[in-house]
Amino acid sequence: MPALRFVSALLGAAGVILGALGAHALHATLSARHSADSWETAVFYHLVHVVMILVVTAGTGSAPPAKEGSERLRTSGPAGCWLAGILLFSGSIYVLALGGPRWLGPVTPLGGLFFIAGWLWAAAGMLREKRRA
Repeated sequence: MPALRFVSALLGAAGVILGALGAHALHATLSARHSADSWETAVFYHLVHVVMILVVTAGTGSAPPAKEGSERLRTSGPAGCWLAGILLFSGSIYVLALGGPRWLGPVTPLGGLFFIAGWLWAAAGMLREKRRA
């Protein structure tokens, strides 16, 4: 799990950089293309889900050996979905906002589905925990 946390930290830095670029260096371009709001949406979802990846993976590596497999699945499942969501949802919006190929349009909702799947997976993991308690 440390690799996923490391990637998340890098994605967090990238999210802040992309937010700053959208507000400053790319502001005129995004405004001219009427895509500044889309860029902000991409940055918002990007950063929210980076934080969630860090949250769900925060205690990994400290589970007893018997629980290690289920713990890994409970945390890496949602985190993997959110990572895919960041790349597909936010990534496609970033590219489209800068005039990228229109065929990327259908990729955006696919990324949204990954976000939703991650949240549902996290909820299912919480229900399983509650039943064990």
